[in-house]
Amino acid sequence: MQPYRNLIGGEWVGTSGVMNINPSDTGDVVGEFARATEADTLDAIAAARAAFPAWSSTTPATRGTILRSASTLLMARREELGTQLSREEGKTLAEGIGEVTRAAQIFDFFAAETQRLAGESLASVRPGIEVTVTREPLGVVGIITPWNFPMAIPAWKIAPALCHGNAVVFKPAELVPASAWSLVSVLQESGLPAGVLNFVNGPGSVVGNTLVNDPRVDGISFTGSVATGQRIVVAAASRFGKVQLEMGGKNPLVVLDDADLDIAVDCAVNGAYFSTGQRCTASSRLIVTRGIHDRFVDALIRRLEQLTVGHALHEGTEVGPVVNDSQLASNLTYIDVGKAEGAHLAFGGEVLERLTPGYFMVPALFTGATNDMRIAREEIFGPVACVIEARDFEEALHLANDTEYGLASGICTTSLKMASVYRQKAQAGMVMVNLPTAGVDFHVPFGGRKRSSYGPREQGRAAAEFYTSIKTAYTLP
Repeated sequence: MQPYRNLIGGEWVGTSGVMNINPSDTGDVVGEFARATEADTLDAIAAARAAFPAWSSTTPATRGTILRSASTLLMARREELGTQLSREEGKTLAEGIGEVTRAAQIFDFFAAETQRLAGESLASVRPGIEVTVTREPLGVVGIITPWNFPMAIPAWKIAPALCHGNAVVFKPAELVPASAWSLVSVLQESGLPAGVLNFVNGPGSVVGNTLVNDPRVDGISFTGSVATGQRIVVAAASRFGKVQLEMGGKNPLVVLDDADLDIAVDCAVNGAYFSTGQRCTASSRLIVTRGIHDRFVDALIRRLEQLTVGHALHEGTEVGPVVNDSQLASNLTYIDVGKAEGAHLAFGGEVLERLTPGYFMVPALFTGATNDMRIAREEIFGPVACVIEARDFEEALHLANDTEYGLASGICTTSLKMASVYRQKAQAGMVMVNLPTAGVDFHVPFGGRKRSSYGPREQGRAAAEFYTSIKTAYTLP
């Protein structure tokens, strides 16, 4: 099998490969991908550094044209690339196509954003002096992305980086390199100059560490685990590199007595179990007040009984496989942990067999959980949720905020007053009312608090805070 190669300085290089396996059918090899070495990564950084001066000097129109072309190509190929994405990651075909569509929308947004790179002209406090405030590209940016959104997350990092005139070295998750490779290929086809975007697929211990520690890399944008994020921020800070981190979540969905039951169940199923629960914004803690608790649990179990778990590409599948064997093993370990802690496994949690060999499991629901249990404190990153009963709104709010994380927080209620109070007091970067915690738009800021995020926000106009540096200039005409 001919390997898909790395892109360094405009050339596709590398031979030794890593096999990319379909989690819906482990006998299906998506492709063989070259593995970058430390030397490859150093070459990619050098190529980005060499390409940066010319790229940062291009006109906004030039950058906008390339980004818009990429958007158009992604949209035209969304079914093909969405199928590839679902084949390598395991989310349903509809979710895969939707993710590619989102990537196209992100590039379209930042194509327009190139025309809106505004500054300020201010009057000085001293007579006769002009003051201007402008933004300049950060420089060379190392982008490190996770496996759960192999097209959308790279897009929402790469698009603003290029929009603002930066050069990029991009390391995707080794588990899902096909979508990343396709995205890079689309940008090359769109006319991106050699060296502006470099693609190095390889282990974090080699490629990631090299990027993080190299002084020629001006900034690191990372999405992944808290433990890795901590190591990155320490290493980058030691050389004064700029850092943007998006990490874990243990997101609450509060359901009050006055909630519309159908809406609440839909929010819980979507937020906790779609994309196989493999989202940092998944609502894995369902905090339900006493008056609606039993009705909510009964209705949720009835809905879970109707979910179709199966091959990601098969029609009718609502929940695909877990991404790989180690993630499946981790999920099953947490099932055992929850039972040992005294929570009641009210539904699911078993391994499933399907026509093809894959990593399938029945979505799991615990009841009788408390907020001090590991299943309520630690990010499981799978189709596992727990119900925590609360006396009233005040206790529910306290439980929702009682976590080390602060990415997303949701509430289901028909009370405008309770919704308003919750929006104000929820300790999270994003708050949803009568909506799943996992649904976000591409043109507004994304990020959280506490251990969920560190540094400037991602997406929308807020992305400029990371990908640019501010310059204040004083002139005496």
